[in-house]
Amino acid sequence: MSDRRPKLPPVRLVRDLAALDQALYEAVTVTRTPTLDTALRRLSAAADHSKISFAVAAGLALRGGRARRAAVLGVAAVGVASATANLVGKRLVRRARPHRAEDSPFPGRHVPMPDSASFPSGHTASAVAFAAAVGPAFPAAAVPLGMLACAVGYSRIHTGVHYPGDVIAGALLGTGSAAVVGSLARRAGV
Repeated sequence: MSDRRPKLPPVRLVRDLAALDQALYEAVTVTRTPTLDTALRRLSAAADHSKISFAVAAGLALRGGRARRAAVLGVAAVGVASATANLVGKRLVRRARPHRAEDSPFPGRHVPMPDSASFPSGHTASAVAFAAAVGPAFPAAAVPLGMLACAVGYSRIHTGVHYPGDVIAGALLGTGSAAVVGSLARRAGV
């Protein structure tokens, strides 16, 4: 018995995913959320250069023991994710940042537009990498850091600098980076 279902050509699939990505981004840009705008703009800016992750890592390191090990793993995962996103991903894909119209209905929610390519989201990759590396080593931090990473990812869409697809790719990259760091640490007996 043969499978006679029509196969979706990869070109059509990519086109459909791009259309969905654009539609989701546009839905966010036209949704009025004045209470969230300021908070998400501040969160997005605070996540620049992984400042939030490094601050949390410093706090964990001061606790010593398992918390210190978790901090080291988290910082290492941020390094892998950030390097991969910025030195490889953005240079290979070179996706343009979202267009923000001059007459945007909510310009107060925007953060400055970065000069780098849009894909993948480096902020998301780093935040997810930190959370995914710290969580298994220090379970008490897993849920709060996971929620924070999700909020950082969404903030990048909300503030107009990334498409949802960029954030999803960043999250996958961050998860992979944490897995690599965790695997290397286990092999090294750290």
